[in-house]
Amino acid sequence: MFTDFTEASTFVSDNGIRLVDLKFSDLWGRWHHVTISAKEFTPSLMNTGVGFDGSSVGLKSVKSGDMALIPDLGTAFVDPFSEIPTLSFLCNTIEADTKVLFHSDPREINRRAEAYLLSTGLADESRWGPEFEFYVFNDVSFENGINIASYSVDSVEGNWHNAQGGHGHFIPIHGGYHAIPPKDQLHNIRSKMAITLEEIGVPVKYHHHEVGGPGQCEIETPLMGMLSACDASMLVKYVTKMVAHDEGQTVTFLPKPLYGEAGNGMHFHQQLFLEGKNQFYDPKSPILLSQMALYYIGGLLKHAPAVLAFTNPSTNSYRRLVPGFEAPVNAFFSMGNRSAAIRIPKYATEPEKVRFEFRPPDATCNPYLATAAMLMAGVDGILNKIDPTAEGFGPIDENIFSWTPERRATIKSLPTSLEEALKALDADHQFLLKGQVFSEELIASWIQAKTNEDYQLRARPHPYEIELYFDL
Repeated sequence: MFTDFTEASTFVSDNGIRLVDLKFSDLWGRWHHVTISAKEFTPSLMNTGVGFDGSSVGLKSVKSGDMALIPDLGTAFVDPFSEIPTLSFLCNTIEADTKVLFHSDPREINRRAEAYLLSTGLADESRWGPEFEFYVFNDVSFENGINIASYSVDSVEGNWHNAQGGHGHFIPIHGGYHAIPPKDQLHNIRSKMAITLEEIGVPVKYHHHEVGGPGQCEIETPLMGMLSACDASMLVKYVTKMVAHDEGQTVTFLPKPLYGEAGNGMHFHQQLFLEGKNQFYDPKSPILLSQMALYYIGGLLKHAPAVLAFTNPSTNSYRRLVPGFEAPVNAFFSMGNRSAAIRIPKYATEPEKVRFEFRPPDATCNPYLATAAMLMAGVDGILNKIDPTAEGFGPIDENIFSWTPERRATIKSLPTSLEEALKALDADHQFLLKGQVFSEELIASWIQAKTNEDYQLRARPHPYEIELYFDL
């Protein structure tokens, strides 16, 4: 929004801004913030920043936790949810003493990944288009203790309300795709989300009801630059949750909040450009994809098990990645096949629009780290000429779930658990270290923290286990 501090300061004074909010991402992809008086928004802030404890948000150890926030002036927006006029910035994190950018700041890792791409000469820009799937619920409760483990959600659209009487326009399980009102009871709230996003500078292509009958929605943005797409991802989660909260409802991007119903993914459409030309487009190819695009696909699929440790970093992620739904469970690419890990949209035929989407990711990822990992895997594929066809990654345009188990076993499987993905990352992460994009220290910290999450889940009795085994 702003190119220099003078421009930002003038906006603050001319528009009656009383507070300045500084938002930043922790290592895991959660936003945090600190709010200062507009009177404290002075030129010195751009040098010294606002101090905070990095150890409390997973960025540093306790013994050296002092850090500071520097606002990224280009990310400014007037916060639509603040009662008092507030100007918000996304921030970069710096070392409190030296004032240099913090090496493991997620936004800085993201910038280094694209800088590495530029250093190869393969492209001067990457473009990304995440799809945002989420559920809107009217009520949620959960409890975990020594003697109890439970959760419950409710949706005004849930067809379990049929027996209670009413309007009769409830959506059946798996029946929500592009549902229209009155069945789609969330159209207005999605429209508010979309308009709010546009008002703060996030473009929206469209929104619609998704497959999940009890409240599943989707909002999609156009493709944009890598860092911008990640910033937009954080803003989409913020706006959807806040709009729902103001309406007395709640939003979750949890990959699998409902048993037996469609899960929430966050597919990433990807492109590389050089001097304004789409490097993934080849009009002579029967699928319109260039050899560079195919090598990129080869790298992404080869490293997919390790990449999933960043794109699908929760235990719940692997409740979604199961056979029988549209979520991919095998590493192959296809034209239009929605069970493929990489899908080439048949409708994207114009030179600037030809692309593919990586379908496994979900919104429990930190988008800055997830896109960086995907890009590094793809670039590795280009540099090493990893041919996806030669590697057995397709293309496969059949329904693989109709194949025999023996035939399906010939296709490389994606991880079926967080533990498996973390082991893959531990064994295969050299491609992430190139250009000093990721570090051994960060990867080790990520594996340790996520392994602990996995252990905490496995150590707890599950309610379904009680049902299965209590009487034995």
